[in-house]
Amino acid sequence: MKHLKLNPVLLLLLTFIFSSYASAQDEKVIEAFSKSYDSETNLDYNQAIKDLTAVYSADSYEINLRLGWLNYKAGNYDEAMNKYQKAMDLMPYSIEAKLGYNLPASAANLWDKVVENYDKILLMDPQNTFVNYQLGYIYYSRQDYFKANSLFEKVVNLYPFGYEALLMFAWSNYQLGNYREAKVLFNKVLMLSPKDASALEGLGLIK
Repeated sequence: MKHLKLNPVLLLLLTFIFSSYASAQDEKVIEAFSKSYDSETNLDYNQAIKDLTAVYSADSYEINLRLGWLNYKAGNYDEAMNKYQKAMDLMPYSIEAKLGYNLPASAANLWDKVVENYDKILLMDPQNTFVNYQLGYIYYSRQDYFKANSLFEKVVNLYPFGYEALLMFAWSNYQLGNYREAKVLFNKVLMLSPKDASALEGLGLIK
């Protein structure tokens, strides 16, 4: 069976047409993004959504990610999670999409979903200080002080003189009955913030 051969001139013409179409589409998408930024600046999130929806493509990670953010800002939490989920499906290793998803999920009080996404991120990036801290705070709020303590400890080991993690590490130690460790940590917080009400409260409880 003979191989089908395209006329070189026809092939060149088809390539030119496809390139021109792709270039025109790219320009439309870029223009839509630009309009959406302007609308967002004016706090018109619904218009920003319309700006991008006009060029929506289900297989575009960038458009789905941006629409996730805009729907979150507009208070459309279900749709925001839907778009962030599509972004995650397109780019399974994307940390930014998982963090984005957690914005509307948190606003909707879907904390199990939030924890699930944080766990997935830590499998890829165990030293992620933001995620370790946020996950620790969730466990602290749930009164699971043991898990919270281990997460705050990881952050403090990476950033030994960081205010937020140091303070929460002190409180989780206090809640676990590790008063000597908690006292040392509360005093370190006072080195950062000499009149810190939370640290002074903790020290007062230990005394």
